[in-house]
Amino acid sequence: MYYRSFASLKMTKKGNNMKIAIISDIHDNLVNLENCLNWCNKNGIKEIICCGDITNSETLNFLASNFKNTIHLIKGNIELYNEAELEQYRNIKYYSKIGKIELESIVIGFCHEPYLAEKLARQGGYDIIFYGHTHKPWIEEKDEIKIINSGTLSAMFQKATFAVMEDDKIELKILENLGTGKRLGW
Repeated sequence: MYYRSFASLKMTKKGNNMKIAIISDIHDNLVNLENCLNWCNKNGIKEIICCGDITNSETLNFLASNFKNTIHLIKGNIELYNEAELEQYRNIKYYSKIGKIELESIVIGFCHEPYLAEKLARQGGYDIIFYGHTHKPWIEEKDEIKIINSGTLSAMFQKATFAVMEDDKIELKILENLGTGKRLGW
């Protein structure tokens, strides 16, 4: 089953009070990142999964400094920061190209490129896989594994979006509809 975009999606497994944000493809858009993080902080987001393309050191520092909880980070294809810089941030857990975590009995995989998401889906063992790169919000289901692209925070080629996973529901958030203040698109 394919969906061009999504508003919300129910999971078959239910977590206990899990509330995470999934972001990707920031491409140094600090205004949109700030708006997203302000929303996350005000709305009780406990962890962030970042599917890559933060881009430079300033944006990496801004992300780590403005969200105090855990950030799960993988490498995108356009990263300009040095991976050694990541060691200074206690709240960032870095996984290189592919990440896997279990939150509240839900096994989550995450990567940047779609081909890696497909590879993880073929391997199995995941309930959900998040990826980025295309900048296009997308849901696909293969063998009961949900494969989801949360879109782009940069607003490059698409509206600025991110996803929120709360318990057994995943919802796409369109940044301009959240009333977060500043706006900057490409």
